[in-house]
Amino acid sequence: MRATISLDSLWATIQSLSFNNRKWLADKLQENLREEETEYISKEEILAGIDAGLKDLKLMREGKLNVISAEEFLEELRNENKHQAIADVHA
Repeated sequence: MRATISLDSLWATIQSLSFNNRKWLADKLQENLREEETEYISKEEILAGIDAGLKDLKLMREGKLNVISAEEFLEELRNENKHQAIADVHA
C-alpha cells in the first residue's frame, strides 16, 4: 500500500515536531545535500585532461593551434556582453 501526503500536510507535521527533532531532521537533510553535491573525478578523467592539455600545448608550440591571451579573451567576453545587452534592449 502506498501512502501520499501533500506538501502542506508534511510542512504542518514538521512544524509540530519538537525543536530537537526538527534540528535532527535539518541536520539529516543538510548531510544528504552535502553528499549529493560532492563530485568526484576519476583518475582516468584526470589523466585524460592532462593528456589533452599537453597535446594542445604541443600544437600551440608548433604553431598549429591559434591561442589568445587572457586579456584578449576577457575583452571578447566584455564585447559579447555589450552586444547581448544592446540586443536585449532592442528586443
